[in-house]
Amino acid sequence: MDKVILETPEDTMAFGRALGAVLRAGDLVLLAGPLGAGKTTLTRGIADGMGVRGRVSSPTFVLARVHGAGTTGVPLIHVDAYRLGGDLSQLDDLDLDTDLESSAVVVEWGEGSAERLNEDHLVVRLSRRADDTRTAALEPHGTWAERTEALEARAH
Repeated sequence: MDKVILETPEDTMAFGRALGAVLRAGDLVLLAGPLGAGKTTLTRGIADGMGVRGRVSSPTFVLARVHGAGTTGVPLIHVDAYRLGGDLSQLDDLDLDTDLESSAVVVEWGEGSAERLNEDHLVVRLSRRADDTRTAALEPHGTWAERTEALEARAH
């Protein structure tokens, strides 16, 4: 998939909804990009696409929030590793590998450590342009190489 242009926050939400609609238990999605790139907005869209319960906000101070299963029957675990400041060893304390069996896990700022939780994972690399539009580039690993086709179909 080429880069997706996300001109507005609603575009980011819509892309997230498309991604959330294809997520299933065991999926790991890593969101990479600088502050203000749209990682939490994208996660809100993912949660909406999954139909999960509860308000989605950045879990920066608690590290992780669990959102109960909704219409897809799969809970969402939203992790924000920003405050770990690069010391991602604390992710082990969250037992995310156990949660991956029954949930979809989205990790902001987890690149460089969280991908070891599942070799089948998707990195969504977000960037913010000078004109305030965002782009999303997908980096599929493992079975995600084939699954991104379903996402492409939903995103357009």
